[in-house]
Amino acid sequence: MNIDAIRQRLRALGARPSHEARLLRAWLQGLALDAGPRTESNRLPKALQAALPELESELRALARVRSEHPGEDGIRLLVELVDEQTVESVLLPRDGLCVSTQLGCAVGCVFCMTGKDGLLRQLGSAEIVAQVALARRLRRVHKVVFMGMGEPAHNLDAVIEAIELLGTEGAIPHKNLVFSTVGDARVFERLPQMQVKPALALSLHTTRAELRAQLLPRAPRIDPAELVELGETYARATGYPIQYQWTLIEGVNDGAEELEGIVRLLAGKYAVMNMIPFNTVDGLDFRRPSAERAAEIARTLHRRGILTKLRQSAGQDVDAGCGQLRARESKVVFVRREEKRAARSAGMPAIER
Repeated sequence: MNIDAIRQRLRALGARPSHEARLLRAWLQGLALDAGPRTESNRLPKALQAALPELESELRALARVRSEHPGEDGIRLLVELVDEQTVESVLLPRDGLCVSTQLGCAVGCVFCMTGKDGLLRQLGSAEIVAQVALARRLRRVHKVVFMGMGEPAHNLDAVIEAIELLGTEGAIPHKNLVFSTVGDARVFERLPQMQVKPALALSLHTTRAELRAQLLPRAPRIDPAELVELGETYARATGYPIQYQWTLIEGVNDGAEELEGIVRLLAGKYAVMNMIPFNTVDGLDFRRPSAERAAEIARTLHRRGILTKLRQSAGQDVDAGCGQLRARESKVVFVRREEKRAARSAGMPAIER
C-alpha cells in the first residue's frame, strides 16, 4: 500500500484536506484516528467516521511487532507485514528509529546479511511510515534513518513519498530524516527537488574503486572521489553535513593506505565519517578489528582533521545485526514447515511449537 492510496480512500469517504491531514497526523503519532475533541468545526463526514474502525485496523496491520530484541544500543524489532513477511526496525538511543525500505536488497554487499537472498519485494510508502507509527506507539520518535533492510535508492518513489509525509504531517525535522544509500545518480537528481530535503548518508567503505566493486558488487560504478564530490554539493546546498558510512573490516579496509585515502577525499569537506566495526555474521569470513585498533583509527583521522565518530555495530551484543533477525526467523519457520511436512508423510500428528 502507498500513501497516495490512503489519501484517495479518505477523499472518497468525504474527507476535506483538513480531515485528511488530521487523520494522517494521528496515525503517524501512533494515536487512535478519532483522537481529540469532537467539536462542530472538526466533525468528520458520517461515511468517514463510520469507516474509521476498519481503516485503523488496516493501518495497524501494515506493521506489527513479531518479536523484540533489547540490546545495549537499542531495541531491535522484527516487524511483520500484512503478507506475513518480516523486516527489521531499530529503536535507537536519543529518540531515533531505523526503518527498512525493502524486503531484502539487490546490492549484495558481501559483508551484509540482508542482501544474501537478494531483493524479495519493495515496501510500499505506507509500509515504510507504518514502522514509524508502530514505534511511536512504543515510545517517542524524533529522528528516522532509512538505514535498515534495503537500498532506498532502489525504491526511490516510495521512500521520497514517505519522507515528504514524515517531514510534514509526521512533524520530524528535515535534518532528522536521514536517507542512506550506496550512491545512485537518481538520488542526487531527486533529493534536491524535494519539499522536504533529508540529510544524506553515503556508504563509502573504501576509497579504492576496485575494492568498492568487490565489496558492493551490484552498486552503481561511481568512483569514491566522484561520490564524495556529489555528496559535498548536496551538503552545501542543504546545510547538513554528509554522513559517510564505513564498515570497518580487519585486513580489508583498515590499513594505512585507506586512512590516507580518507584524508585525501574528505579533507575540508562538510562531512562526518562514521566508522562502524563489522558485525560478525555466521558464514562470512570477515572479522571486526579489535576495539583498540578501531579507536586508534578514529584518533588518527581526528588528528588529520577528519571529524570521525566510532559507532558500535547495532545489535552486535544480541547477534541481531541488520538482516540477522529476519534470517534467523526465516530459518526457524523453514525448519518447522519441514518438520510438519515430514510428520504428515509419516502419518504422525505435527508437534505445534
